[in-house]
Amino acid sequence: MEVKDIQHLYNRIGFGITPKQLHNIKDLSKRQILDTLFLASSKYTPLKIDTSFLRGITRDDVKSKSRRSELVKISRKKIREFNHAWLERLCYPNELLREKMTLFWANHFVCQDKNILFAEQYNNTLREHALGNFRTFVKAISKEPTMLKYLNNKQNRKKSPNENFARELMELFTLGQGNYSEKDIKESARAFTGYNHKFSGEFILRRRQHDYGEKTFFGKTGNFNGDDIIDIILDQKQCALFICKKIYKYFVNETINSKHVEEMANAFYPSYDIQELMRHVLNSDWFYHTVNIGIKIKSPIELLIGLHTTIPFVLEKQKQELLIQRLLGQLLLFPPNVAGWKTGKAWIDSNTIVTRLRLPSVLLNNAEISYSDKGHLKDDANNLAKRRLRRKAFIKTKTDWNTFNKNYPTNNKQELIHQLITSPINNGTLEFLERSKHVSKRDFCIQLLSLPEYQLC
Repeated sequence: MEVKDIQHLYNRIGFGITPKQLHNIKDLSKRQILDTLFLASSKYTPLKIDTSFLRGITRDDVKSKSRRSELVKISRKKIREFNHAWLERLCYPNELLREKMTLFWANHFVCQDKNILFAEQYNNTLREHALGNFRTFVKAISKEPTMLKYLNNKQNRKKSPNENFARELMELFTLGQGNYSEKDIKESARAFTGYNHKFSGEFILRRRQHDYGEKTFFGKTGNFNGDDIIDIILDQKQCALFICKKIYKYFVNETINSKHVEEMANAFYPSYDIQELMRHVLNSDWFYHTVNIGIKIKSPIELLIGLHTTIPFVLEKQKQELLIQRLLGQLLLFPPNVAGWKTGKAWIDSNTIVTRLRLPSVLLNNAEISYSDKGHLKDDANNLAKRRLRRKAFIKTKTDWNTFNKNYPTNNKQELIHQLITSPINNGTLEFLERSKHVSKRDFCIQLLSLPEYQLC
């Protein structure tokens, strides 16, 4: 593989690659590199934090108003801790592709929960099935306590069906808008009646609340349950096309190439093997076409982790990780709604672009950052929302420039440009960089990371 192709691959399935890492694999074939990536991600390592405060908790504990309030407060603190743990995992992933896929699925099967036990379980369900069978994946998601709560399926009962989950299952998770009827929603909602979970989070079907009557769904009639509905949905090739479009937009190009998506769907349907689909995409010649390189706007998390991949850093105040995510517009575990974050150009507006371009100086040079005191963090996502924020503050970090120098040993400024920027650089920027050739390697690096071109991968 050519160097630019390897860089492109690791920008999309990870968060970039250092020259030192690239040197170790540059002589391998595409197949060998992909085999290594998929082998490393064949393992599944759950992401866990300490939730021992919940040990021995019973329903009686949450019936007490004071005790419940105490537990909610601790759980919210643990959610923030889990946010940090997730960022840490993304910074140092052993199963790189699995972790990037987990990030993708988190904005597909969108969910949110204040209960740390359920939030952690849900996140690990995404991780476990990230490269598995999509059919099994959807069925697992439908039984997760977090999803049962988030889309009101706990309130879905025989005598009063709740259609929220049934609607979003088809509109957002499997088929896309316009590929089902209102009758399909009503009939499938009946199939998911009685879905609930135990206090511990274990799925349970409450038989008295389940509708065992005959249902007609997509032209088929039978005594369907939720799993049956999912099977019928996945029998439609439209489901494979819908998922492949989303994967294409995330990993390849926001502009859909129908021919390529159709090719992907043929590889995905009817087996629904996510790993085989991803292998097909990453092995295809078109994935590495120039039209797909350096054109994707990095999500806030991709930008943040990409900076860390280049120059490792640690924030002195951990809670400021949440502030940075909020300023950039993507706070992990706190999606804006069930449709998730809008991607592509939606990541950039007049406020976030300023923050994005300032971020390298803020994180790597302890520069000053400005922010409004009028914003808010959902559901008490951090304590900063509880008090008036100053309009300017320092975000102090400990920056590991020694590791940067080991990973980027060159002192050639031109080489450094090509190592850090994969998108085309306009003439005005090149002239600016030419005038900066006498600055230190450190300062030159920060200048590169602050360019508009670095916002793309």
